Amino acid sequence: MIELNQKEEPLNVLFLGGSNSVRSIMAEAILNREGMGRFRAFSAGCEPSGKVHPCALDLLSKLNFDISKLHSKSWSEFAGAGALPLDLVFTVCDSIADMPCPDWPGDPMTGNWALPDPSLTKGKDPEIRLAFADAFRMLNNRVVILASLPVRSLDKSSLRRQLELIAKKKDAFKSAAAAA
Repeated sequence: MIELNQKEEPLNVLFLGGSNSVRSIMAEAILNREGMGRFRAFSAGCEPSGKVHPCALDLLSKLNFDISKLHSKSWSEFAGAGALPLDLVFTVCDSIADMPCPDWPGDPMTGNWALPDPSLTKGKDPEIRLAFADAFRMLNNRVVILASLPVRSLDKSSLRRQLELIAKKKDAFKSAAAAA
């Protein structure tokens, strides 16, 4: 059995991005809704922009997510003495996947769920919004798979294998969920 926070409390999950303005924010919102109380999701950035991208907020709002508490923050809020112990930490962009991260309290399992940054999309408004919707869809697929895993009953190597399968599936929904 995995040595995650073994109490009946939700598992603490941190999604990391560079600026904490799009992908990590979306992942936080999705897991907080899809995790059905089994997970408590947070997001942060190594160089936070200080604001959430308006297209991300608009998309989440249109999909009936509570956006009132979403804000761009530094990963330093989740490191050091007195910080919340974390169970899982995922990077959502390649630029920080290999960066030295702070020592996270709780000795969390980590993974890289990198996907393209929709805020870098050039073009007209419909193309930009499509890129945001596409990033949301990919994150949503991964998060739904994570939320469906029997995380507390998996041993550490089985959980790591499942998390790696999820990371490799940019567009998949079935494969890791079916393997659970």
